[in-house]
Amino acid sequence: MARQFRKNAGGPRLSPEQAVRQGRISQLAIARLGAQNAIAFLNGHDEALGARPLDLAIESAAGLHAAEQLLLDRTGG
Repeated sequence: MARQFRKNAGGPRLSPEQAVRQGRISQLAIARLGAQNAIAFLNGHDEALGARPLDLAIESAAGLHAAEQLLLDRTGG
């Protein structure tokens, strides 16, 4: 019996603006920290932000700015 895959996972989809913000913070984090450390930074709860940097960046332009600034501050940029 052939296994069929669903086209959509059924989870919430990002708007085009959210996807751009997600890509922007991900690229900056990888450039500054390397892939493994970027994943940890983006997905870890940050006390200074009160949330995960990735969630904030996706949520709004202000959240993206806050996550970028934190990353730059922590990496001497």
